[in-house]
Amino acid sequence: MTKELTFEVDGMTCASCAMRIERVLSKREDVSEAIVNYAGGEARVSLAEDVNETELVAAVQKIGYDMRIATDDRQSQTEKYSEEASHQWKRFVGAAILTVPAMVLAMASMGSTASHVAQWVLVTPVQFYFGWQFHEAAAKRLKAGGANMDTLVSLGTLAAYFYSVWAFFANEPVFFETAAAIISFILLGRYFEARAKGRASQAITKLLELGAKEATVVRDGETLVIPISDLVPGDRMKVLPGSKIPTDGTIVEGFSSIDESMLTGESAPVDKSTGDSVYGATINQQGAIVVEATKVGTKTALHQIVKLVEDAQASKAPVQKLADRVSGVFVPIVLLLSLLTLVAWIQADAGSVTALQRAIAVVIIACPCALGLATPTAIMVGSGRGAELGIVFKGADIFERARAVDVVLFDKTGTLTRGAMTLTDFLTIDGQDDVFLERVAGVESGSEHPVARAIQLGVEERDLTARPATGHLAIPGRGVTAVVDGLTVTVGKAKLLADEGLLIPDTLLEAIERYESRGQTAFLAGWSGQAMGALAVADSIRETSIAAVKGLQKLGVQVAMITGDNHRTAMAIADQLGIQRVLADVMPGEKANEVARLQAEGLQVAFVGDGVNDAPALTQADLGMAVGTGVDIAIEAGDVILMSGDPLLVETSLDLARQTFRTIQQNLFWAFFYNVAMIPLAAFGFLGPMLASAAMASSSVSVVTNSLRLKRYKRNA
Repeated sequence: MTKELTFEVDGMTCASCAMRIERVLSKREDVSEAIVNYAGGEARVSLAEDVNETELVAAVQKIGYDMRIATDDRQSQTEKYSEEASHQWKRFVGAAILTVPAMVLAMASMGSTASHVAQWVLVTPVQFYFGWQFHEAAAKRLKAGGANMDTLVSLGTLAAYFYSVWAFFANEPVFFETAAAIISFILLGRYFEARAKGRASQAITKLLELGAKEATVVRDGETLVIPISDLVPGDRMKVLPGSKIPTDGTIVEGFSSIDESMLTGESAPVDKSTGDSVYGATINQQGAIVVEATKVGTKTALHQIVKLVEDAQASKAPVQKLADRVSGVFVPIVLLLSLLTLVAWIQADAGSVTALQRAIAVVIIACPCALGLATPTAIMVGSGRGAELGIVFKGADIFERARAVDVVLFDKTGTLTRGAMTLTDFLTIDGQDDVFLERVAGVESGSEHPVARAIQLGVEERDLTARPATGHLAIPGRGVTAVVDGLTVTVGKAKLLADEGLLIPDTLLEAIERYESRGQTAFLAGWSGQAMGALAVADSIRETSIAAVKGLQKLGVQVAMITGDNHRTAMAIADQLGIQRVLADVMPGEKANEVARLQAEGLQVAFVGDGVNDAPALTQADLGMAVGTGVDIAIEAGDVILMSGDPLLVETSLDLARQTFRTIQQNLFWAFFYNVAMIPLAAFGFLGPMLASAAMASSSVSVVTNSLRLKRYKRNA
């Protein structure tokens, strides 16, 4: 047995820190998987059930980092980064106040002893007070036998500072201001980085803030206003128009329209009445209702969505592996390059000052912060924006897989169509319409299948009553039989009736053909050795289905439809939607086989479904997209959860996933390009230490800022 724990990690300042912690945790025999997220400041660890987490904490502390179990009431990432930004801003302002006059003095009177003393006095607090965080962290890493970005900053600034101290007494040129400027620029960069990361993590915070803070409940005949945290399942809550529904539950009194846009992304309110489910944080728009709480706390739909988004943000995309490997060895390589630069310029008789400045520039410019932020920040923003639009990506790898999708295979019912069928036509051979419909309704009684529900509602609308039936036997994908009025009644496809030995008159076959040509689902019912009538039900196409199909085709993705309907009916619907590829007459258990058949053609398949029988196909597909209005097993099987049945969400999710992956690629390109291009410039003297520190700080900020563009992503209409 294994368990998964989430830890908050303090002390990480670059991707090499995350890699070092991850390596230490993963090497333990009792840990099956460890993922450390630098951008999120968290570690997700899967370990043996009997392992005490204090052992893991001790192992991480041994290498110089602090780690503790994350609790449900822990500070949000947005708040954490807001505090970090405030702290770094204060440090920067203090450092800048002393650095600016030191730089002015250095430029105005370079050879003056008094100027050098003044610079020394001004720079010392910057070096050892405002920049102490770098030296402290570097010392911890050194004690643990490691190195990271802080090591590079500390080493570079201390080298500049102590060389200047020696140069002062040796009557050589000093550059105190360089050490101060480097620290000031990097503090400013950390302020912008923390601020940007806070904005990147806002989506989860906003989702949690949507919930109500209090609930009005009736207990023992008394009306009480209690905090949400005190709600228990079974509590009856009064919800007035304009109020938020406190938690997930079922309406037991009243009816209303509910704004569920915060869950589904759809602005149109949904009509609800007694017996319907409602969800916490959605808004009651019209009538007063009484809701019985069914799920509270972290078990609500809102918290489950937040948990899925957090899991996705904590996971790692395959494309990040290269960046992690580079970051893991980057610091020692940079130190070696810096040493080689120093030796080379001394050998070239450039002078100790010039050689040291160029070596320091190499150290400062090469910090791998941007590499560590390139992937996780894009995933944080992309997954957060998806949640706001009603799309939940369940893993970072999905963004990479989505770009390779060649064909989207829709399960017709409930995705392209509403899944709410109605009885549209019927024909009997003996004219006993009422008896025919009542017997068919009896056979279909108790079933929740869309066709069965259409028959039952059609009979009720005609003021008829389903006749009692016994011995129900469902034949998946073909029909059902039961005993009604002492007769074995068979309802289903023509092939089922033929296999059961019932004769089928030509008039009924012609009716079936006529119904199917109109895109209706047609079937027969019979008893006493003969088919007695034909029926047709229709499932209306969703208003946005045609636009969704066209949108996917514009993305360069093929669209296909799979259904249990016969080929004629399926093609009639496909023609309306503009779909060329149709898989018809597919039994529920065969959907996964059809997905595999498409994959055998070399296609990357995304499957969209919403029912229990869709779970195998969702799992088989390269990308499973489960409609959240469906049952839990389908949602569990999917890689992407669409929180409403609107097929436009399929196009939006693929487009957003592709744009997120494109952003990751851009970030990684610029992060790699930055280091590859800048290190030689610094080594050859084209980039001084001060410019190097400014460039290094701006590289991290630019990567995060590029990721933040995803917050402006607009859902396709």
